[in-house]
Amino acid sequence: MNSIPLRVLSASVVKSASCLALLVCCVASAAGGQVLIEAESFDDLGGWVVDQQFMDQMGSPMLLAHGLGVPVQDAVTSVTIPLGQYRVWVRTRNWVPTCSGPDAPGRFQVLIDGVRLPTTFGTEGAEWHWQDGGTVEIKREKVKLSLHDLTGFAGRCDVIVFASDLSLVAPSNRGQDARDTLPQDAGQFDLVVAGGGMAGTCTAISAARLGLKVALVHDRPVLGGNNSSEVRVHLNGRINLPPYPRIGDVVRELDPGNQGNAQAAGFYNDEKKLRIVQAEPNIRLFLNMHVYAVQKEGERIVAVIARNVRPRGEGVPPSNRGQDAGDAQGQDALAADVRFVAPLFADCTGDGTVGALAGAEYRMGRESWEQTGETLAPQEPDKMTMGASVQWYTVETLRETAFPECPWAPRFTEASCEHATRGDWNWETGLNKDQITDFESIRDHGFRAVYGNWAFLKNHSKDKAKYANRRLSWVAYIAGKRESRRLLGDVILSQQDVQEQRAYPDAFVTTTWSIDLHYPDPENTKHFPGEEFKTICKTPAIQPYSIPYRCFYSRNVENLFMAGRDISVTHVALGTVRVMRTCGMMGEVVGMAASICKNRNTTPRGVYAEHLPELKDLAARGVGRE
Repeated sequence: MNSIPLRVLSASVVKSASCLALLVCCVASAAGGQVLIEAESFDDLGGWVVDQQFMDQMGSPMLLAHGLGVPVQDAVTSVTIPLGQYRVWVRTRNWVPTCSGPDAPGRFQVLIDGVRLPTTFGTEGAEWHWQDGGTVEIKREKVKLSLHDLTGFAGRCDVIVFASDLSLVAPSNRGQDARDTLPQDAGQFDLVVAGGGMAGTCTAISAARLGLKVALVHDRPVLGGNNSSEVRVHLNGRINLPPYPRIGDVVRELDPGNQGNAQAAGFYNDEKKLRIVQAEPNIRLFLNMHVYAVQKEGERIVAVIARNVRPRGEGVPPSNRGQDAGDAQGQDALAADVRFVAPLFADCTGDGTVGALAGAEYRMGRESWEQTGETLAPQEPDKMTMGASVQWYTVETLRETAFPECPWAPRFTEASCEHATRGDWNWETGLNKDQITDFESIRDHGFRAVYGNWAFLKNHSKDKAKYANRRLSWVAYIAGKRESRRLLGDVILSQQDVQEQRAYPDAFVTTTWSIDLHYPDPENTKHFPGEEFKTICKTPAIQPYSIPYRCFYSRNVENLFMAGRDISVTHVALGTVRVMRTCGMMGEVVGMAASICKNRNTTPRGVYAEHLPELKDLAARGVGRE
């Protein structure tokens, strides 16, 4: 691997995630007597996977040993290190701190030219930290570096540092200080869409078909978000309904068809979504790119900045549409911080990431009935949200299979275990935690519940013979999130709007799902108070209701659209609008509105105020190909 310059973003230039100071370089680079190797830049990931979900909290993508209890194949890379003696440091954490040392579930080793360091990593410290690996002597400049998993249970590695100062207590977390260039420009666009789930993909396609030059920036190697093979949630909600029956045409094109929750990967047809996006000449697709900063002038965003999740070389992605920052498998991504400039932006991240970075007003948690007048709202406002699902399934085999004990998981008994061979949407965690700042622990608690329950069924249940030939086949490591930030627009949709069928002049996207709100399962709470991992739902039915366009743009960031679960609604109203076919239709309307903004030199609010008939005309005609 070649040594390449690091990059730094001046705090005076960007408003970024608070943990930017924790970021370290993305490739091997010698600076200040230190050689840093970002784990996700390894040449061969082996059985490890790249996990970027917590970049804004812990500072970087990481490699995760996601082996479902079976140690994964080594991740391997070649790195050039000047000859000499070094102290090795590894940035990692023990994700189940109640079990430390040899009992820690995420243990792994680092090998240099096949010789392992004496330290076993991932065995100490609940927080991300530098673990001392001892000293080594590098006798030849190019060495093979390996990560060797010991458990198959979610070991994680962020960065490896070789420090020539043997007395160093721990490396500085200011690895970005050595960077010597600003982000590279990706080019000029009419619209930048952040987030490649159903909402973002439909936004990009709709705008592109109406003539806009679009950048679609997505932080995973596949499109679809919750409807991808990584999360495996099926599409819900009806499409092609009055008042605009052509809205939903793009959703229909992307729809993978026969599917369900937690099914085999092929049910979600990632390739179909990618193929349709690649066929659009006006879209440049940037996969594996995480938006983490914005640049503003007044109340307008002028650019967003994204970091490559899989750095593998220097340079700005070329304009070969569809594979600018990496192919569908996440390979060949280029090492760069990339700047996207446009007059218009669409936040389809789900978490409202762009909006939050830009200072958009938002809510998170539940409003009280006194605030909203909603009968389904609680008496007092709180921070509760719907949770994130870690789905899973098992397969029947021809012979008996084993599964390790998991003493670090919740303690299961015959009364508290779930007699299940698959986990659907209701394996859901984190309803009483912050779905942004606590998300790593939320996902990890899902892991602990799945593995602990399966270990009990396999090893201790009175019915364990029923599970003897079953093998744990798939567990999602990308958690399916339902709710976090809701960006506020000129209209905040409420329960009354939906149930009382309040009519708005800018009604466009018809929602048909019930007011589907999730709560901890009381039976699960009885056995695991405060550590629930199962939910129930309360689903008051509705009549089809058309969401107003004014829910689809920020009320205080003048060039920011949103589509998806981060639109302008109350917590209660989110229950009906959040399903993915409905979110995709939002994207179709946002793409139409963006085309009017360009052609009429106006803002998202200006489309409503001055050009609503034109938006209605576009909605009536649609942008579908089929």
